[in-house]
Amino acid sequence: MTYRRRRTAALMISVASIISSTPGLAQSGTSPSSNTREWQGSRDPAYQLSQADAPSSRDALFGDDLPKAQKSGSGSGIGLRGFIQNEIAYTYANPAHWSTLITRAELAAQGSFSGDVKWKLSGRVDYDPVYDLTHFYPGEVRKDQRLNFYARENYIDFGAGGWDFRIGRQHVVWGEVVGLFFADVVSAKDTREFLLPDFDILRIPQWAARAEYTAKDFHAELVWIPVATYNETGKPGAEFFPAVLPPPPGFATQFRGETKPARDLSNTNYGLRLSTLQKGWDVSGFYYRSNDAAPTFSRQIVTTPQPAFIYQPFHDRITQFGATVAKDFRSFVLKTEAVYTQGRQFSVTRVTDVDGLVSQNTLDWILSFDFTLPKETRLNVQLFERVFFNHDPDIIPSDRENGYSIFLNHKLTDKLEAQVLWISSLNRRDWMLRPRVMWNFEKNWRLAAGIDVFNGPPLGFFGQYSNRDRAYTEVRYSF
Repeated sequence: MTYRRRRTAALMISVASIISSTPGLAQSGTSPSSNTREWQGSRDPAYQLSQADAPSSRDALFGDDLPKAQKSGSGSGIGLRGFIQNEIAYTYANPAHWSTLITRAELAAQGSFSGDVKWKLSGRVDYDPVYDLTHFYPGEVRKDQRLNFYARENYIDFGAGGWDFRIGRQHVVWGEVVGLFFADVVSAKDTREFLLPDFDILRIPQWAARAEYTAKDFHAELVWIPVATYNETGKPGAEFFPAVLPPPPGFATQFRGETKPARDLSNTNYGLRLSTLQKGWDVSGFYYRSNDAAPTFSRQIVTTPQPAFIYQPFHDRITQFGATVAKDFRSFVLKTEAVYTQGRQFSVTRVTDVDGLVSQNTLDWILSFDFTLPKETRLNVQLFERVFFNHDPDIIPSDRENGYSIFLNHKLTDKLEAQVLWISSLNRRDWMLRPRVMWNFEKNWRLAAGIDVFNGPPLGFFGQYSNRDRAYTEVRYSF
């Protein structure tokens, strides 16, 4: 039995079954006033949600989910998988408009050259006719989000000398908690829909070389990313484009194109993660050095030819140390994560600051409890916090930013289930509500419907999107 199989048996409860489609929160903020902190900050991973946890086994991690005919070592046959999904969303808050009519199609092929060498190729195409049928969004937004082709996971797996290797475009999942991106520091994400899509759509793979070594209850993982992939944040005027601090009266707000790090050795990402399973306690620690996947917006103030605050996204060089712990107590599963980050910059309100940024060292931690309740019901409760050690009084977040989330899922029938997600700040009245119903009406078919509600003060992390409340429905066929 591999290390990852043993740790799964210890946890017993499948995280994917607890939150298989939990939505996410974007790394964006809104503008503050000079006398309030009703804004959560523009880049807070404590508010980034996903829909899945780490793979449940080493075979799941390394793609050993091929048809039985391909596991014989003959090297013949190719397994095909994929999905077609259509989502329709109508933003009913003022100004009301159609915000999504998107169709997504993904196809993945998997096979093996031999019993020890496996491969995977996959890609996806998205087309959203809302950008052809309406003119609600600016031209640059329509161009950016109308039609997109994506390289998904494309890699080769092989083993040598007790090590397992994966080379190519791949997902690297280091987090343990239900659905929240704390220790999951390697991934890039498509935030153009505020991290509301399903996990498999939200996450962007990285071009990486990964090596793993397992010895009894010890597991080591090395990852090197020579050419990093960064978050997709969209264009100014998009539905969930990250907000920036507003200029004073008489100044306009302008944006320049994103600056990405040069492709050289000094800008590669790399990390080490060590894990062990002792008496039911699943413990890991990691080090990761990278260019931040999320953008930082620098600010330049000009007076000619027009007074303006000009913002330009770029990517900080950051260092992160983290740890995760998980334990099954039978009646519930406890999980916790903590990540210390050096080098990340935050916006300041001081107009005298040259680039409008200041470096801050932060600690993000989360405590998660998963409960299995009677009558096919599951409950997840989480508390989280971000601590600023060298807090600058002119950044928007407080020195301690706290929040909590509650997720409840109930299976109504064999094919019908309902769930609701509530996330709120503890520093201020500011929340998001996501009720959702899912119906697996035929084999491989799923129909879902729900609403996304954002509420709070105008400068709140969620309240800034109070005019983005929407109702949506989606149908998905998987094969």
